[in-house]
Amino acid sequence: MKYVLDTNACIRILKGDAPSMLRKIVCVSTDNVIIPAIVRFELYYGAYKRSRSAETLNKLNDFLETFEHADMDSRVGEIAGKLRADLERKGQPVGPYDLLIGATAISLGCILITHNKREFSRIDNLVVEDWEE
Repeated sequence: MKYVLDTNACIRILKGDAPSMLRKIVCVSTDNVIIPAIVRFELYYGAYKRSRSAETLNKLNDFLETFEHADMDSRVGEIAGKLRADLERKGQPVGPYDLLIGATAISLGCILITHNKREFSRIDNLVVEDWEE
């Protein structure tokens, strides 16, 4: 099984706030953990917004190099578009970044790892786990 990390999971790992999550990643192997392009965007945005220090960027780059990456492709775009339309019809919108992260996990047939289960639980066909519970 492969897993996709959400932005909040990555941030907690980078801050050192998620020892149980790190243990789980070691158990499943970093080869089975994927970071989507949209999560990379959010992490770099946060790093540049808060601090442009070489240390911060080096730490982020080292972290990102540990895992497989997933680019946003046309399939992710189609899945996200359908999900957004379906959720809006139900009156349960999900933010566009989270939709793209969820669509990436669905497209790859992966489980999404997040501490934000409430938001992602509204997305049909998305399997979500919180490795901090």
